[in-house]
Amino acid sequence: MLNTPVKNAITVSELNREVKSLLENAIAIRCVEGEISNLARPSSGHWYFTLKDNRAQVRCAMFRNRTQYLKFIPKEGDLVRVVARVSLYEGRGDYQLICDQLAQGGTGQLQQAFEALKARLDHEGLFSSEHKKTLPRHPRQLGVITSPTGAAIHDILQVLDRRYAALPVIVYPTAVQGKEAAAQIARAIELANQHNACDVLIVGRGGGSLEDLWPFNEEIVARAIFNSEIPIVSAVGHEVDITISDLVADLRAPTPSAAAELLSPNQAELRQRLRQASLRLHQQQLGLIRQQRNKLLALRQRLRHPGDRLRDQAQRLDSLETRLTRALQRRLKQAGQQLEVLQKRQQRLAPGPRVMLLQSQLEQLHKRLHKQIDNQLSRKRQLLQHQIIMLNSISPLATLERGYAIAQGATGQVILDAAEVKAGDRMTVRVHHGWIDSEVKSTHD
Repeated sequence: MLNTPVKNAITVSELNREVKSLLENAIAIRCVEGEISNLARPSSGHWYFTLKDNRAQVRCAMFRNRTQYLKFIPKEGDLVRVVARVSLYEGRGDYQLICDQLAQGGTGQLQQAFEALKARLDHEGLFSSEHKKTLPRHPRQLGVITSPTGAAIHDILQVLDRRYAALPVIVYPTAVQGKEAAAQIARAIELANQHNACDVLIVGRGGGSLEDLWPFNEEIVARAIFNSEIPIVSAVGHEVDITISDLVADLRAPTPSAAAELLSPNQAELRQRLRQASLRLHQQQLGLIRQQRNKLLALRQRLRHPGDRLRDQAQRLDSLETRLTRALQRRLKQAGQQLEVLQKRQQRLAPGPRVMLLQSQLEQLHKRLHKQIDNQLSRKRQLLQHQIIMLNSISPLATLERGYAIAQGATGQVILDAAEVKAGDRMTVRVHHGWIDSEVKSTHD
C-alpha cells in the first residue's frame, strides 16, 4: 500500500523536470575527458555522441550555436575534453552532458590499438596488392559470413533477389560484435575454406560504433582473411567506416549491399547480351545457309546428268567396235592378198610338197587368226558388258525401271520439293520409256 496520498502524485514529466533542475543546480560545470563513440551529426548542426572511458560512459549533446565555432570535426575514437554542464533529457529520462566547449585530448585507446595493429600488419605485407586474389566475374556460389539475424544478410539477399536471384548463397552464421565475435568470424572463414563450396565470400556486418565494429579490427580475423584460399570481399559498416578487415581483404565494399551489387551479375544485362548473341548466331546461320545453297547450285550446274555420260560411253563403244571391225577386215584382206601371191608363185614354180606345206601352214595361220579374233572380240564384249553394268548401277534410268519418275521444271531443273512449283506451272516427267508433259493442279506436303 502506498503511504503517500494519491492527491500528492506527480507525472513523469514533472519528475524528470524536477530531477533536471536538481542536477543542473547541484553540479557545477565540469571539464570531462573521454573517448568519443556513437558520433552523430544530423543536418540540424547539433552533435550527439557518447563520452566514455574503460569503465563507464555518458551521453553528450553539443548544439549548433557551439559546434559552429569549433576548428576541427571530431571522429570516432578521438580522445577529447569537454566543458559541460550536467542535465537530463526529459523525453527519455536520460542523464547527459550539455557541452559548451570541446578540445582535442589525444587519441583514444581503441584508435591507438587500431593504428598499432594497422602499422604492424602493413609492415608484414598483409595489405600488399600482390597478395590480392582476383574475384570471379560470375560467381557460381556465394558465401556470406555475418549474423543470420542482422540487417546485413537481409540487405545482401534483397540485392541478390533483385539482380540475380539464381545465385546460390551459403550463410556461415557468426556473431559480429562482442568478445566472442572475432574468434567466431575467423572460424567461419576457415570452415568456408574447408568446405570449398563457394568461389567468393562476403565478410561483414551493418553499421555501428567503433566498439561494435571492433571484431573486424582483431588480428585473428585479419590473418584468417589473409590465409583464405577463397577471395574475400570485406563489407563492414558504412562507407566512412574503415577496418583492418577492409585493408586485408581482396576487395573492400562500402556496405554489405554494395558487396552484393559488386558480386552479382545483372540479370537484365545478361538477358540483353543473350538476346544479342542469339541474334548474331541466327544471322551467321542464315549467312552459312546462303553460302552452302550457292555452293550447291554451283555444283549442280557443274554436275553432268548420268544419261549424258551413258550416251557418251555408248558412242565410244560404237566407235571402238567399228575400228575393231575395220582392223580385222584389213588383216583378212592382207592375208588373202598374201595367199593369192603364194598361190601364183606356187602355180609358177609348181613346188609340189612345198605348196602342200604352205597350204597347211596357211590353214593353221587362218585358224589361229580367227581364234585370236574371237578371243579379242569376247574380251571386248565382256569389258563392254561390265561397263554397261557399272553405268546402270549408278544410272537413274535403273531407278526409272522400278517405276520411279524424275520431275523437271520449265527450265530443266530437277524438282525436289513441292514448294518449288505452284498451281498452273508446266513440268516434264521422265519415266522409264519416254517423257510426259504435265501441268500442276495443286501441291501439298
